[in-house]
Amino acid sequence: MRTVAIVGDSKGIGLALREQLLADGVRVIGVSRTGAQAAGDYTGLVFDAVAHPCDLTSFTDRLDGLVYCPGTISLKPVRGVKPEQVLEDFKVNALGFLQTVQANLKLLKAAAASPEGGVPSVVGFSTVAVQTGMGFHASIAAAKGAVEGLVRTMAAEFAPDIRVNAIAPSLTDTPLAASLLSSDAKREASAERHPLKRIASAQDVAAAAAFLLSPASAAMTGQVMQVDNGMSSVR
Repeated sequence: MRTVAIVGDSKGIGLALREQLLADGVRVIGVSRTGAQAAGDYTGLVFDAVAHPCDLTSFTDRLDGLVYCPGTISLKPVRGVKPEQVLEDFKVNALGFLQTVQANLKLLKAAAASPEGGVPSVVGFSTVAVQTGMGFHASIAAAKGAVEGLVRTMAAEFAPDIRVNAIAPSLTDTPLAASLLSSDAKREASAERHPLKRIASAQDVAAAAAFLLSPASAAMTGQVMQVDNGMSSVR
């Protein structure tokens, strides 16, 4: 049985991914600041993985997959971005991702040594605003740009034993984005900005993450998958 750890599985994309993996018979270790419970082969841990490295060696002897979901949405014009906000966004998005991988590298290598479930896979999250310039995204684009750099560096260092990829969504219907989708008018305006005229659901993005965790994506590492309803590439 494959074992996947999801940091940030109590809501949004992490929750949707947890539900999908459990339905597929994957053992899931969930980590969040509030904790969660779920039926199936699930271990829920209460831990702040942003504040401290999250070492899971007490709960498993291997990890076939590791997903880091915590993120921020900080929208300010360049002239209004405060250093404190930039540092906080970097800490949550990039540093938390880095230290989570560092803390669990031995478990990923243990899975690589006996890869019944395929080559172990790490998945992080970027944003469409890194590759597609968008106003008011200076702080979050800088932080997520660091995530993309880490993904490519890790992929290079860990190959061929561990794969590392990321997903870059556009605005997604999750609790984190609730204030941006709080009315029908806002939802319609957001959908209209996308070539597919829709807003991605948490399940849409989770399905992409499940694919990157699975042997079906065995040929992929160092990639950033755009799950953005066409925003980054279609006009």
